[in-house]
Amino acid sequence: MTILKKLSTGAAIAVTSSFLISGTAFADNMKPGEGVEVQPLKSSIAEETFQTVLVNKALEELGYDVQDIQEIEYAAGHVAIGNGDATFMADHWNPLHADFYKAAGGDEKIYREGVYSPGALQGYLIDKKTADEHNITNISQLSDPEIAKIFDNNGDGKADLAGCNPGWGCEGVIEHHLDAYDLRDTVAHNQGSYSAIIADTITRYKAGEPILYYTWTPYWVSGVLVPGKDVTWLQVPFSSLPGENKEADTALPDGSNYGFQVNNQQIIANKAWAEENPAAARLFAIMELSANDISAQNLRMRDGEKSAEDIDRHADAWIKANQAKFDGWLEEARKAAM
Repeated sequence: MTILKKLSTGAAIAVTSSFLISGTAFADNMKPGEGVEVQPLKSSIAEETFQTVLVNKALEELGYDVQDIQEIEYAAGHVAIGNGDATFMADHWNPLHADFYKAAGGDEKIYREGVYSPGALQGYLIDKKTADEHNITNISQLSDPEIAKIFDNNGDGKADLAGCNPGWGCEGVIEHHLDAYDLRDTVAHNQGSYSAIIADTITRYKAGEPILYYTWTPYWVSGVLVPGKDVTWLQVPFSSLPGENKEADTALPDGSNYGFQVNNQQIIANKAWAEENPAAARLFAIMELSANDISAQNLRMRDGEKSAEDIDRHADAWIKANQAKFDGWLEEARKAAM
């Protein structure tokens, strides 16, 4: 009996081990998204493609049928996701896009968990040479016509601000600031293609001309026009924001106030779809990308590596360099579907 018991115990261990090994292999190869279509969205900012492609690649590993990225501006993109006409957007700025989020149905229609990339800054900058020469530290000083004329590019007497594309969240904040800080008569908010406007701004800087522009981080611009070295952040006289964020304090912990709240970039998805796809929902909640990684990739695009093939290669290189982290996301996502 003792020998039989030992054999039985040994057999049981062998069988159990076999199940554990096969179960692990099964879990590693699970395709919870098999047969499920995903429609990703992104804004017209080409540099947001990298973040979106990384999410796409993770979803594909989970078996999802990921469609080509569709380009749409933020407000319409939020509505499309809330209505279920698209699946996710990897670049929701919280709290900058609070009004877009609310208008699209908010928490009732949109899934928003976790932080994809934290600590994004925004604000106004001028070249350091002009800042030091005229002691310009605050955007409100541009209400003085004589100061504003320093940044006049077209002879109309107004400072030319390289600003936001129509439809971006920052557009509403800038337009609000022009009134709140009494700048409407002395500052022109130049809009259009941001990439074209900022390229012209950099050209003028290299020619030794004064510049005034809006930008954000993470983005490649601050790698070319380096704050503290080439350019200077302008303060605002007081916190003032429109819409849902009107009561917000935009001051930073060190007392600086650039007029915009620090933002977290998040992945948002259609809520009903996320509830039906717990693996993808978990993935959206746990993926995280550093601002430095985004800025470094964006700078490569600025330097000419901007084709779809280039960006796909950048994403593959990032995954290879961060394989353990990427695999960990997939493992957690698969567990959520079991």
